[in-house]
Parts: sequence; C-alpha cells; structure tokens
Amino acid sequence: MIDRKNKYLSVRAQCSLLGLSRSSLYYQPTPFAEDTEIANRIAEIYEATPQYGYRRIHAQLTREGINVNRKKEHRLMNELGLKAIYPKPKTTIRSQQNKSYPYLLSGLTIERPHQVWQVDITYLRLPGGFVYLTALIDVYSRVVVGWRLSNSLFKEACLEALQDGIWRYGVPSIINSDQGAQFTSVEWERLCHLNEIKISMSHKGGSTDNAYIELFWRTLKFEGFYLAFPKTMGQLKSMLASFIHWYNEERLHSSLKYKTPMEVLKMVESQTYGYVDNPGELPTSPQAQQQPQLHYCLIN
Repeated sequence: MIDRKNKYLSVRAQCSLLGLSRSSLYYQPTPFAEDTEIANRIAEIYEATPQYGYRRIHAQLTREGINVNRKKEHRLMNELGLKAIYPKPKTTIRSQQNKSYPYLLSGLTIERPHQVWQVDITYLRLPGGFVYLTALIDVYSRVVVGWRLSNSLFKEACLEALQDGIWRYGVPSIINSDQGAQFTSVEWERLCHLNEIKISMSHKGGSTDNAYIELFWRTLKFEGFYLAFPKTMGQLKSMLASFIHWYNEERLHSSLKYKTPMEVLKMVESQTYGYVDNPGELPTSPQAQQQPQLHYCLIN
C-alpha cells in the first residue's frame, strides 16, 4: 500500500492521502506469553519474594523478557489470590485508661517449662477480610499452649486462649505481652491475678521483647498460611489446628537441638515426676490434679 521508493510522493504524503498514521508503519508486534505460563511464573516469583506487589512482580517479569501488560499481570495475581505482604491492621492498640506493667524478662534465666509464656495477636487475611489469631507460647519448650481465632480484636479471644492454656498445661509463673488494650484490660488483669500469674509487658517499641511468639508468627505464615491459602474461616481453623499440632509434635527446632517442643516438655516432665502425660489432654494423674486451681474470668 505504501511505496517507500516512490520518487514523487514521500511516505508522509502517502500516509496523509491514505489516512494512515506513520507510526503504524514502524509497529512490530511483540509476542506475548500465554496466560498460564505468565501465571506460573508470577506464582514462582511471589513464592520467592512474597513482599512483592504487582508493580515489582511486573518489573521482574520485564527484566526476564516476559512482555505482559501490567493490567493483565494484576488480574492474574488477583485470580491467584496473591497479595503483597505489608503492614496492615494494627493489632497493638493501647488503652490510655488501663495501667501497664514493667518488663520482667530482662536478665531472667528461663530454665523450666511454664516459667514464662508469651502472648500476642496477629492478623491473617482471608478473601472476605481480616481475622485475628491470639496465641500463647511457652518460652522454654516452644510449645503453643493455647490459641483462639476471632473476626475482631475484642479481649474475649485472648481470655479464652489463656484459660484454655491454663486448663491444659497448668499455670505459668509469668506471662509477657505487649501493651495492647486487650492485655491492659481489667478482665485480663483479674484473670492473671486470680491465678497468681505475674504480668510482664514489653517496652513500647520493644520489638525483641516478645521474640518467641514473633518467631512463631513467621513460621506459621511462611510454613503454613501462605502455602495453604485458606479461603474461608472453616478452612483456616482446620489449617491452624493441623499446623499447631505439627508445630508442637513434629517440627524439629534447631534451637531445641533438633527436638520437637513436645519432646522437650515431656522430657522435663518425666525427669520431674517420673511419668509422661499427654499435655494435650485433660489432667488425669495425681500430680497434674494437684496443680493450682484454675480461676475463670467471666466474659460478658
């Protein structure tokens, strides 16, 4: 249609006469990868760097020579349910009305199970929104002693998680938390005092004060949640129950000389009492029945 060798009409004139844009003459179609191939590569990049959002993943695809429209790449990520990991809802909300407590773990040598528990709240994202997980961990053995899942940050889930932990494992000497409103509430304070538990609270901004529960959150998210991608609350509850059982009973911890948390706990119990109970069940032995009586905090 366009004669580039025409001696009488320039390319511009020919395009003008024919109503064509000159840029269309120089356009070279770029081959696009199939959606399936792109989606597979996106999933691989996300698995290696889950902190990347769609812009960074698009940049990585471009660096690899994979030409894809950013909108398509964003759509594929949404279809795969992939979202970057970044700070979302704040779980530590301080109450100005309630009192805080000093940090008791500084310089403390932890030499037995249930000497210190740590408690915290983290968020997990489902397609329908955020849910919140409260968990308590025994610092010495790394056993997760109690947990509750909730769709809110109300204190009831924290109280129930602590009550469950005490019922199954006995009363800890100290429990450490952040200064969130759940842990400075009158109900939390009363439950701890009734069971003669010393309350310890991390310093404001003390990111390492609750290190063991923070390490558990990382393990849970990277070895459980991000691999399973539960879509509903029911699926999440099932995944959490299975994961925490695996974490307590089967996962080898390098910090525990490649023993499981429950092996460490049972080993100490067998040395102390000369028997091994299943801490996951209700107390049945005379020794377990002699533990301090659990005092409940009424939840309205």
